[in-house]
Amino acid sequence: MNDPQEVAFIRSYLEGLKPDPILLVSEWADGNRFLSGKAASEPGPWRTSRTPYLKEIMDCLSASSPVERVVFMKGAQIGGTECGNNWLGYIIHHTPGPTLAVLPTVEMAKRNSKQRIDPLLEESAVLRELVKPARSKDSGNTVLTKEFPGGLLVLTGANSAAGLRSMPVRFLFLDEVDGYPGDVDGEGDPVALAEARTRTFARRKIFVVSTPTIKGLSRIEREYEASDMRRFMLPCPLCGTFQWLKFPQLKWPHNQPEKAAYECEHCSQLFEEHHKTDMLDNGYWQSHAQGDGRTAGFHISSLYSPLGWRSWADIARSWLDAQGSDASIKSFKNTELGETYVEKGEAPEWHRLYERREEYRICTVPMGGLFLTAGVDVQKDRLELEIVAWGRDRESWSIDYRVLQGDPAKPEVWQALDAILAESFTHDGGVNLAILKLAIDTGYATQEVYDWVRRQSGDRVLAVKGMDRLGAALGAPSPMDVTIRGKRKRRGLLVWPVGSSFCKSEVYGCLRKDAPTDEQMEQGAGFPAGYCHFPKYGEEYFKQLTAERLVTTKNKRGFPHREWRKERERNEALDCRVYARAAAANVGIDRFTEAIWLKLEKAVGVTQEALSTETNAAPAPKPAPAPQRRTIRSSYV
Repeated sequence: MNDPQEVAFIRSYLEGLKPDPILLVSEWADGNRFLSGKAASEPGPWRTSRTPYLKEIMDCLSASSPVERVVFMKGAQIGGTECGNNWLGYIIHHTPGPTLAVLPTVEMAKRNSKQRIDPLLEESAVLRELVKPARSKDSGNTVLTKEFPGGLLVLTGANSAAGLRSMPVRFLFLDEVDGYPGDVDGEGDPVALAEARTRTFARRKIFVVSTPTIKGLSRIEREYEASDMRRFMLPCPLCGTFQWLKFPQLKWPHNQPEKAAYECEHCSQLFEEHHKTDMLDNGYWQSHAQGDGRTAGFHISSLYSPLGWRSWADIARSWLDAQGSDASIKSFKNTELGETYVEKGEAPEWHRLYERREEYRICTVPMGGLFLTAGVDVQKDRLELEIVAWGRDRESWSIDYRVLQGDPAKPEVWQALDAILAESFTHDGGVNLAILKLAIDTGYATQEVYDWVRRQSGDRVLAVKGMDRLGAALGAPSPMDVTIRGKRKRRGLLVWPVGSSFCKSEVYGCLRKDAPTDEQMEQGAGFPAGYCHFPKYGEEYFKQLTAERLVTTKNKRGFPHREWRKERERNEALDCRVYARAAAANVGIDRFTEAIWLKLEKAVGVTQEALSTETNAAPAPKPAPAPQRRTIRSSYV
């Protein structure tokens, strides 16, 4: 056989008979992934050595791994999203097949496609050759669909039943599963719907990723607890003993988070963060449960974040900043520690709040109150509203609670509400305060509420709508368009979503706070952050304020479900407080800087000496105000 062409042909034929080389996802990423400046803080070639804890997670997603299901419960600044993107690139290039990536909503899927998937395809040479540019005719490359030889990547939202049952898939990427709705279009749990698409494939792979949310409701925690529960073990740089990083072991001097260091739980010595790079290089994953051999579960917190990403000092500072706010503590546990948050849904006893009423006069604002908001609940024969003063650390004073009798379909009750919005309230500092922001519920008499909101000038009034989902935010940071039958409402009306379930949890957490004792007051202690003050209201107000309980049940498909239930018929006082709190969030109380607080105090004539005197003295009725007053309508918050 001397013919060179024949020899070359046989050699090529024999080469084609060889099986594909075994390639791991981490090896593919190191050899082919390039991080774009559009989506990465550190653009350039991917280096698994930068995040060693991701290697085993990615390799479990490789074609050669017997693991069928990979679960990743994580904190922020860990690289979990890029880990999933590496897997998608590996699929397109090395193991093509039908692939489905699910995000909480279709809009998030579109945004992820533009911000992450498109740069993934454009910046990697091997992927750029396999997926035609979207500009090309008949490229098969759209925002939610990416065609490639031997496979197809579809992106969809967990809120779209049609997207979840669109096709059978071999590879399934479930991202941020704790943000998925409990039931999608009445067809059931979105995770179950998506997984049903993989049943016909014997060698399927499922990647479930999320930051956790609420204990008992978190999907990712439930998935992790059903796995072999792996933790990333690191050696102590001083004694060499392996351990996984825990937040209670992070120590720092009082109010000096920049000096945070880790205390080894074995030798009890402190070591600084600069050791972390060497520790990560020598770390390994260790299972803490038996598991079934087909599901690998990984949990990691932001304490492992590489140097230059999220520092221990940043984490310690976040913990200090979160004190006094249940919402901030929940966010800290979810995003920093990658742990679930236990809802504190039990209301305090109404008579306990009744007994600690204070002596300040209704319709007057005590010294610590710096601006006013109001919350309005609409009923079929009346409006009910509460006016609340807010101060530093979200300390609050109820200023007045009113019931405006009248049919919402008639103008008289809305004229009465106009009059309240035009009122001003005497402040102990020598000025009058107007209501800075009023939030009104749109759940009843919706059209009448819309009409009244449109008649108001400026931005002093918010039309709000409660969201029952427990993970919803307290105060809406962005508006939601009002639509009827798919058409946007005219004249620019916006309805602001309010996470009423989460807000009730925060309100009840504040109501449970105790006032400082006389001895603590003498030592200069103030009221705890979020403390709620009340004047001499009657019993009915406090019964309504504590009328609900947070209970855990199971829905019709057997999944745990938590909901607020009324213990008595009337709960308007609680709803009004929720809306007043949402109005304060909309004003920006959770983001106020020290400069803004000082401006507010200066505007009402409050000095630190006056606040200190008020803190250390028992509340007492104030003398009648002088006739010369000025009304404050803040323009700088």
